[in-house]
Amino acid sequence: MLKLRRFRPLAVAASLCLVAHTAWAAHGYALWGELKYPPDFTHFSYLNPNAPKGGELRLVSNLRTSTFDKYNPFTLRGSAPAYLSDLMFDSLLTGAADENGAAYGLLAESVEYAPDGLSATFRLRREARFHNGDPVLAADVKHSYDTLMGPHTSPAFKTVLADVAGLDVLDDHTVRYRFKKPNRELPITVGGLPVFSRAWGNEIDPATNERKTFDKVVMDIPIGSGPYRIGPVRFGRDITYVRDPDYWARDLPVRRGAYNFDRITVKIYRDNTARLEALKAGEFDLMRFFSAGDWARRVTGRRFNTGELVKGEFTHRLPTGFQSYVLNTRRPPLNDIRVREALGLAVDYEWMNRQMFYNSYQRVRGLFGNTDCSPDGPPSADELKLLEPWRKEVPPAVFGPMYTPPRTDGETTLRDNLRRAQALLREAGWTVQNGQLRNQQGEPFTLEYLDSNEAGARVVTPWVRNLTKLGIDLRFRPVDFALYQQRLRTFDYDIVSLAFQGTHNPGAEYADLFGSEAAKTEDSGNFAGVSSPAVDALIAQMSNAATRPEFLAACRSLDRVITHSHYLIPQWSATTHRLAYNAWRLERTAEMPPYASGEGWAIEAWWAKPAATRP
Repeated sequence: MLKLRRFRPLAVAASLCLVAHTAWAAHGYALWGELKYPPDFTHFSYLNPNAPKGGELRLVSNLRTSTFDKYNPFTLRGSAPAYLSDLMFDSLLTGAADENGAAYGLLAESVEYAPDGLSATFRLRREARFHNGDPVLAADVKHSYDTLMGPHTSPAFKTVLADVAGLDVLDDHTVRYRFKKPNRELPITVGGLPVFSRAWGNEIDPATNERKTFDKVVMDIPIGSGPYRIGPVRFGRDITYVRDPDYWARDLPVRRGAYNFDRITVKIYRDNTARLEALKAGEFDLMRFFSAGDWARRVTGRRFNTGELVKGEFTHRLPTGFQSYVLNTRRPPLNDIRVREALGLAVDYEWMNRQMFYNSYQRVRGLFGNTDCSPDGPPSADELKLLEPWRKEVPPAVFGPMYTPPRTDGETTLRDNLRRAQALLREAGWTVQNGQLRNQQGEPFTLEYLDSNEAGARVVTPWVRNLTKLGIDLRFRPVDFALYQQRLRTFDYDIVSLAFQGTHNPGAEYADLFGSEAAKTEDSGNFAGVSSPAVDALIAQMSNAATRPEFLAACRSLDRVITHSHYLIPQWSATTHRLAYNAWRLERTAEMPPYASGEGWAIEAWWAKPAATRP
């Protein structure tokens, strides 16, 4: 399972109703309501402002690659170390993990949103410094933006920033982002962009005797302004980030009590079994678990018995995301909605949850689970206003109840679902000929499921078995991770499994996931190949909504169209973070903030237990 970590703006769904002739200027920015923290706040409430600095946090990389081959996390080729971007690059704004929908000034001391919604002005803090001691200036912000929008970075940046007209430097400490049209989300989107120094990679390339292009900035040590720098590195084994004792923002309210470890070492192991055994041996301090089988049966041993290692499940209020089997509709027969629905009917999730997942997951229902954007029942009047112009372009089911994945544990059985799938396949022209399912040209129904891990066969095998009953030959094809990435970039697959991160505040970034232009762009996030004018229009309406009711109507309508079109076959999710951690070496606040990620909570908010107090 590849957990998708594409660029996305700050995970906020904050507060500001756009009222005519009214500007928003403050220490933070909000979308729909009020900021939780006032201008004179001293620290985020989930952080301990008196936490001691020192010690080491030893983590494990969950990246599929066995090592990394670059320090530049923004270019297309290669793999950067885990956590590098978060630890080394500050942004104009930063979010709070206990507040759904707010962004507060980090590099920027204030943000002002224009009355007409066509610009946002950020005033930089004069004390902000890069790791090399240079001040963070408006020219650096512009350089970062121009570089990320250039030819050598992920196209996701261009998609998400498509409504940004440009960036102007007003003076050494002031920048103004101009927008093509009013968009409540854009101040947060641009405020969350990483800022790096103009001096990074600015050397002359000896091969061309010219300054290096950004794709040639590979192993140059990044010059950011974040709380950590790169320390000792053992390629193929680990990388250590070293806390900057002179970190310019250490006493800011948004950073007080945060990033307390002197060193954060990220260890690298070649497979999950090696990671698990290394945890049991005490080689690192914290590991997040995604495998229900590992969590239920294999997270055991002497260190757990003594209490040195502790298992904890922490409930969160994060969006569930939409982990899914992704069907590449660029290819027949997956371009037929009837075929796609039939494939989904062969997934027996209830059996899998009982027999394989220890009943620890819930089925994904749509794009926006665990958020206010998740629709239920039939479309509301506001939703129908958006959907009606596209009645001929979207499935009729969109105008009925919200999509619900087929079940096998109630009135409907797997046998019933397979019969329905057979009927859909017949409608699509697939019939049994000489004992095999074939189309009108006599071609057999064969598909390939692409994965970068042979262990994935265990989860997909029950689905393969049920598809065989329909006459469909789904072949599991494991490849090495480098080839897997390349085939994803070029959309060279039939079916893959991806874990899409969710958000409380969907917006322009969904054009990268489902927009028609992204469907034609290599290395975009539109893995399903969705190309629909209705979807494009709903994404635009969702991004440009001026009021919360308009926003909710648009995102709920989009969810209905995507789910009823069967581009994705929903898998499963969990509403807890499962963490095993070393209780003898680490201390933490009692409660996890509701919008924190598992490892992110530890990196930001935990601290090292003093050696004298350890058992």
